[in-house]
Amino acid sequence: MNPRLTIRQQRALCSQLGHVKLKLLYKASIHGFTGAAFHKQCDFQGPTVSVGYNATGYIFGGYTSKPFNQSGQYVPDDRAFLFTFKGEALLKYQVINSNQAVRMIANSGPYFGESLALVNGSQAVVYSNPGNHYNFPPAEMHGNNLQLTDCEVYQVEESKELEKPWRSIVWESEKRNELMNSIKTYKPINSSVPQARILLVGPVGAGKSSFFNSINSVFRGHVTSQAIAGCAGTSLTTQFRTYTVKAGREGKPLPIILCDTMGLEESTGAGLDVDDIGNILKGHIPDCYQFNPSAALHPEAHGYRSSPGLKDRIHCVVFIIDACKVSIMPTKLEEKLAAVRRRANFIGVPQLVLLTKVDEACPVVAEDLTNVYKSRYIREMAQEASTRLGVPLSCVVPVKNYCEELELDQKCDILLLSAIIQMLRFADNYFDDINDRSSSKKDIDVV
Repeated sequence: MNPRLTIRQQRALCSQLGHVKLKLLYKASIHGFTGAAFHKQCDFQGPTVSVGYNATGYIFGGYTSKPFNQSGQYVPDDRAFLFTFKGEALLKYQVINSNQAVRMIANSGPYFGESLALVNGSQAVVYSNPGNHYNFPPAEMHGNNLQLTDCEVYQVEESKELEKPWRSIVWESEKRNELMNSIKTYKPINSSVPQARILLVGPVGAGKSSFFNSINSVFRGHVTSQAIAGCAGTSLTTQFRTYTVKAGREGKPLPIILCDTMGLEESTGAGLDVDDIGNILKGHIPDCYQFNPSAALHPEAHGYRSSPGLKDRIHCVVFIIDACKVSIMPTKLEEKLAAVRRRANFIGVPQLVLLTKVDEACPVVAEDLTNVYKSRYIREMAQEASTRLGVPLSCVVPVKNYCEELELDQKCDILLLSAIIQMLRFADNYFDDINDRSSSKKDIDVV
């Protein structure tokens, strides 16, 4: 069932109605020029746009925010209007008597007050009577041609997609290969650092371990599960783990280390102790350190790295946030994330936010992952995450981890690889800052 309204005409109507899209419900040339056929397709379908077409080329109709029914009553609607098209331009005629904006008649199609009815009396004709309900010039509205060639009714749906993506991204296989090569050939600016160390921090169940597994999967060429991941009320990760990604099963280690931590939890004395974050950032905590939620690692403890080098420190912090839970983030958890931010800011470590589970959060994205930057909802969640964590929107990156798939997906890979590229860029910012501070110190010493 193809709509007769052009894309431009649909956009002209939608521009009067907000962030909406039109879905064709009824087409008289297919369903029949009868009131019964109209009501069967259109009753109780919410706001609608009704459009009539005649043999002289006029396109005209009306909008009501109220659902149609067969009560026989008038329905008030102060948002209703009639319209006609002059080329692609839309001419509007506002409702005059809003208490009788729409009339619900069983044997007719859309009926606007006592001014305009399409498929009148179950006939392919228009009833036209400008006056007390709507006032319009008949010659301008429909050219005084009251014989219908077709009638369509569109449901007005709130649009979940933006007209233009809020970020541009290339989804081709060449882009995937380009991103993989960029990561493989990356070298930290500071020659004393062989690999950029990225710390993953986030609430329990947000997908920290799953993110590493997903990145590992991309470079292994198949879905893997090296890091323990799953669904649980408490953190499945209990140790500080550093994971090196390899280019293939027996390939060389990539120049990036992903550091996984115990999940943050809302209650005090549970999950990752925020005081451990400072030790992690500075490189004091060794691999496989067993977290103690009730006490942070102290300098006298076994395994404490007392003199870490630049290569042992964290070069970028990545907050992993579940897109489904941004709006319901508990206050205490938000406070813990803010505390981590303060420690990272004090040391000068740049931060990025990964918005995970975008497909679960938005059905438009679940239908097609390439809609992630067209999704109105995902943009809103990214903006909310930006506000809650106090980072610019440019630092929020949506991703989808591999959770239920058995095979790799190119679109998923491109989002994951793009996130890694951003992490490496942020790590470079950290190294630049370190170098600048070293240069400044040398200048002061010379003076």
